[in-house]
Amino acid sequence: MRYYIIAGEASGDLHGSNLMKGLYSQDAKADIRFWGGDLMNQVYETSQNPSLTDGGLVVHYKEGAIMGFVEVLRKAGKLLGNVRRCKKDILAWKPDVVILIDYPGFNFKIAEFAHKAGFKVFYYIAPKVWASREGRIEKLKKYVDKLYIVFPFEIPYFQSKGVPFIYKGNPLVDAVDSSEAMLETREAFLQRNNLPDKPIIALLAGSRKGEISTMMPILSQFAERMHSIDKYADFQFLIAGAPSRDKSDYEPWLSSCGSYVKLLFGQTQSILKNAEAAVINSGTASLETVLFNTPQVVGYIGARISYIIAKRIIKVRYISLGNLILDKLAFRELIQDDFNPDALVEEVRRLIEDKDYKNRMLSDYAEIRKRLAGAGASDAVARSMIDNLG
Repeated sequence: MRYYIIAGEASGDLHGSNLMKGLYSQDAKADIRFWGGDLMNQVYETSQNPSLTDGGLVVHYKEGAIMGFVEVLRKAGKLLGNVRRCKKDILAWKPDVVILIDYPGFNFKIAEFAHKAGFKVFYYIAPKVWASREGRIEKLKKYVDKLYIVFPFEIPYFQSKGVPFIYKGNPLVDAVDSSEAMLETREAFLQRNNLPDKPIIALLAGSRKGEISTMMPILSQFAERMHSIDKYADFQFLIAGAPSRDKSDYEPWLSSCGSYVKLLFGQTQSILKNAEAAVINSGTASLETVLFNTPQVVGYIGARISYIIAKRIIKVRYISLGNLILDKLAFRELIQDDFNPDALVEEVRRLIEDKDYKNRMLSDYAEIRKRLAGAGASDAVARSMIDNLG
């Protein structure tokens, strides 16, 4: 069968790559064309049937990954151009199904178009209508043939709204447990990156350029202040470079940091696994950090106008998936003005020095993992999609 998959950001690329592995393993004639990133493209290049020649990567997600109301308005023309390009490509390729992965601003437009054009539409990683813009539920009912959800707290929500769904667990469990980072020793990680055998604090500034430009000033000041404390003078601070970015996106802040701060690309999971603590931009990375059992604090800072708008429309109590799963603060969230170097120093010191505090967090991590329903989610979703296509 012919599968047209659309992922618009780093987390979608990760989940899309694992879904593609499942589709290839269970459909010998799978032909996949996609909007995504390096991970999805790697799976395509190693798994694609050589006799099927017109699939592959159409557009890399870095061309359209944006966040915040102001940035969306600023780049509306480019987004609409990509929507038109996607519609035209779907019509020309004629897939058996269009599979949309999160990325609702773009994918809802494609869902409506594909449905009206007569294509099957599956939505994988449900849009976060439980957090904001609940009116989109009607679009899910109208334009989506099968909705695949990945969080346990979504089950009662979509049931209460009368939206049919399929739940097979969360694919991030597989992505972490089968990762190279889980298999590699700390010694091998340090040697491979020419790093000293000193404690690590992980810094994740997000995957979008806008996130990096707002997070990095705070993170660089935090690293400097933390390093100035005698007890932490030997610590190293590792910035996990986003897969769709390059060194120039971080350079304005790296130049003011000492040698104790290093930027590594393609090593996010390894950095998380080997860190004593982590400062995480809100998103999928915070849930990855849970699964790697690394103590964390989540931070978010955005444009002032975007924050004001978000406060008015977002309905959930927490911004982190782990906290949402437990419906309590397993780890702290520092948002907007609360996200500052002094607050980070205080919290990260507590994560490292207060053993009872750390152990309570790790106990909550174990409960979060338990609620994610174990391994095999990606393969189970792929099997369900194939079955539903007949």
